[in-house]
Amino acid sequence: MVIVADTKTDIGHDSKILVAAKTFVCGGIAGCCAKTCVAPLDRVKILLQTHNKHYRHLGVFSTLRQVVIREGVLGLYQGNGVQMIRIFPYAALQFLTYEQTKKIAKNVTLLSHSPNITKLLCGSIAGLTAVLVTYPLDLIRARLAFQVQGETIYDGILHVVRSIRHLEGGFRGLYQGITPTLLGMAPYAGLSFCSFEFLKNLVLDMFPNVFGKPCPQNTGGIVLILPAKLLCGGLAGAIAQTVAYPLDVTRRNMQIYGMIRRNIPLSSRRKWHEVLVKTYKEKGITKGLYRGLSVNYIRIMPSVAISFATYETVKQFLGLDTDLNHLNL
Repeated sequence: MVIVADTKTDIGHDSKILVAAKTFVCGGIAGCCAKTCVAPLDRVKILLQTHNKHYRHLGVFSTLRQVVIREGVLGLYQGNGVQMIRIFPYAALQFLTYEQTKKIAKNVTLLSHSPNITKLLCGSIAGLTAVLVTYPLDLIRARLAFQVQGETIYDGILHVVRSIRHLEGGFRGLYQGITPTLLGMAPYAGLSFCSFEFLKNLVLDMFPNVFGKPCPQNTGGIVLILPAKLLCGGLAGAIAQTVAYPLDVTRRNMQIYGMIRRNIPLSSRRKWHEVLVKTYKEKGITKGLYRGLSVNYIRIMPSVAISFATYETVKQFLGLDTDLNHLNL
């Protein structure tokens, strides 16, 4: 007896796995490109958000200058090694989850008639998934970026992990600040994806000859040119970050607290809402909850712009638009 395999089903299954793999790679590459480009501004943002004693009275550009004077040019990239280890799986998971949840949402009647809400929801789920998986690396990166030359506490990634596990509550210590991160990530990631998709469709509908170029492989026959991708991505990042920024400040302060007050048990430390209120009462809005926002605008606009632009470009290069159209995903 000869058993005939369902070739169509097998090919379809294999193709979907290939599409998922391509999406994962596209997202990872996009994240690494974006974070490497803005690594110096990332370091400055952390120093300003956490009121590092050497830089607390400085502005964005004066902090950049002082970091170079005090720690050399490489000081601007301190902590970027662990950032790269973190950002590839983070960005890859975020983009992959976003694409997969969009596909699932097409079959949900309630969501199929609300494209903007769908994108907002899918983006939020994607951001939350990526954060939960990679959060310890974000905490480690923040601590390595916070310490300055001559006053180092940690020798590297493994030293941070061992120190937190022994002195700050074991495995739970690696998730300090996770609550405000999740609360901030849902609107941030959701608004990032939703805003980008909205702006992308808007400019292609209104100015197809200015911001678009023919692409027969794409379902719609037209895609954004690179400057338009950067513009839409930058605006999307600015919109999302403005909403979520106070929770980002809260997260950073909770991540760094264990470095400053290592003798205080994890269970006795302030909860996220107490840190938020304390920051507001002591520093106010502009110098507290939105401390470092100016550098974050300078950082987040090129970061998100490069991320989305790279993702869209690599996606087109790998033929993902064609794959998605062929598989009806």
